[in-house]
Amino acid sequence: MANRVQRFFDSDVWFSFRNSPVAMVAALVALLCAFCAFFAPWVAPHNPFDLAALDLSDARLPPAWSDEGQTRYLLGTDDQGRDILSALMYGARISLLVGLASVLLSVVIGVGLGLLSGFVGGRVDALIMRTCDVMLSFPSILVALLIDGVGRALFPNAHDTLAFAVLILAISLSGWVQYARTVRGSTLVERNKEYVQAARVVGVDPWRIMFRHVMPNVMGPVLVLATIQVATAILTEATLSFLGVGVPPTSPSLGTLIRIGNDFLFSGEWWITIFPGLVLVLIALSVNLLGDWLRDALNPRLR
Repeated sequence: MANRVQRFFDSDVWFSFRNSPVAMVAALVALLCAFCAFFAPWVAPHNPFDLAALDLSDARLPPAWSDEGQTRYLLGTDDQGRDILSALMYGARISLLVGLASVLLSVVIGVGLGLLSGFVGGRVDALIMRTCDVMLSFPSILVALLIDGVGRALFPNAHDTLAFAVLILAISLSGWVQYARTVRGSTLVERNKEYVQAARVVGVDPWRIMFRHVMPNVMGPVLVLATIQVATAILTEATLSFLGVGVPPTSPSLGTLIRIGNDFLFSGEWWITIFPGLVLVLIALSVNLLGDWLRDALNPRLR
């Protein structure tokens, strides 16, 4: 274990990271947002979803630095008296969990189908690629809306857990295509190399060749694509929640908080929607910058 850690610190990737101020700042922002989100029950000053602790007399309070603000509500409160700062931490946790889970599911589906398409070829390749072409003909947000709407129609009284599963599935089924096409292209190159031919000659099972030998050599572009797609998945979840078909209202994410604050934006309570929007932008921007750095760091032509 110690040798692996030492090899990592001696690698070109770590050297590139240490010499990229943009990547270091982006990683710091992403880690800070993730820490506050996943440890929200211990870090947040209030529990914004504890109905017994809410006081409607504290509704629509401005940030603490305003004349009417209170120091116990640093970023103000919403229309129900919930602390905005605490709501941001809890909402970011939901957005990050949905984004990460949907990207993970997209990677599993896309990598599996891409390997199968590139390694087997023939009619299987044609069928999978034509399916990808059909999926690419529709905007991803439209596919997610359709799947999420069908899921809610089939399970109108579903529990929150099932609602989250439907949302993750909707985002995943609209995002697996890029992974499948990327892996297929790399697999077409790898399947004709000497190590694959040698494995076939000695009688290694094709499935073992595909997953044990080919897959590790095609995961580099997938890692970069997945890093960038995390931000896209978070934005897609926020869009669906803003439209009212995302996460359940009892567990609002950043998109739900923005939608709630949008009703009060023009009445002067700007902080209810501006702060959730800023957090969403920070998370998406930091993840995108990390993805751009990782793409450059893993590109041998730029070393």
